Amino acid sequence: MKTTVNLYCQYLVSSQNNYTATHLSEHYEGLSHDSVTRFLKDKSLSPSMLWKKVQPLLIQSPQGCLIMDDSVLDKSYSFKIEGVQKQYSGNAHGVIKGIGVVNMIYYNPDLDRYWLIDFRIFDSARDGKTKLDHANEMLSLANVRGVLYSTVLMDSWYATSQMMVRLQNENKIFYCPIKANRQVDESGGSCPYQSVESLSWTEQELKTGKRVKIKKTSKNMKVQLFRVTITNSTEYLITNEVSQLSSEAALEKSSFRWKIEQLHREEKQLTGIERCQARTNRSQRNHILCCALVWLFLNAVAQQKQTTSYQIKKTYISSILLKN
Repeated sequence: MKTTVNLYCQYLVSSQNNYTATHLSEHYEGLSHDSVTRFLKDKSLSPSMLWKKVQPLLIQSPQGCLIMDDSVLDKSYSFKIEGVQKQYSGNAHGVIKGIGVVNMIYYNPDLDRYWLIDFRIFDSARDGKTKLDHANEMLSLANVRGVLYSTVLMDSWYATSQMMVRLQNENKIFYCPIKANRQVDESGGSCPYQSVESLSWTEQELKTGKRVKIKKTSKNMKVQLFRVTITNSTEYLITNEVSQLSSEAALEKSSFRWKIEQLHREEKQLTGIERCQARTNRSQRNHILCCALVWLFLNAVAQQKQTTSYQIKKTYISSILLKN
């Protein structure tokens, strides 16, 4: 028996907490451990396979949003897995050993639905690319593929001057939080740049924001800056949206960004994306791609059944147990 993408993905859907080659081979008659290992090590799967699967399912809208962020797959107890490096994890609130994955999802606000459409593995030691390089590549590929969107939502990590100027030049709207020490000018050039946390705010500006220029952007490029309170902490949001927005409206639109956090949580809890113990770089990449395909399957069935991906996996596992 030969290991295939379909067989491996079926295993990821049906398994609860063990995602090893040995465990898989034990549950398919005639399937050897070596067959699974060879599949992971020798098969050359790429993110383009995800696009082929998601494209027929994607429901696009002129108001569509592309949302970008990265997730770190925790490999704290791994010592011989290729591609593992120390990096900051928002989930762990600190630096851990792991594999970084930069994801891009498409969000349709008309339907309140989203799809994972692309991802990249962050492995600077292998290819010399930063997370921002991967984000730019995925944006360019989305344009080539004709993805219909008007807005890009991203974390402060990706809110660089280069990225904002690019999106402005492509006539795209962006929303993103920025760090409190980001340098801005609200004076039109008559005063030095200062950090956003040092700005003074009138009552009106707290409601409607203030127009500022971010350091190292083009002279004519100004953005709207909002100071908002989220769970008792102060955060700063920026957008190049030309219409007059309230801080509440800006916060609501920016909050769509948390859809990608939902993706990260579901991938880790439902697909075993962190659990692969294979040591080679290619094995890890193939496993991550298969996990993305499994998430896409669970999400699509959940939408069809009008339930959650968690319930779909639970039902799938229950049906297997009943058969046994």
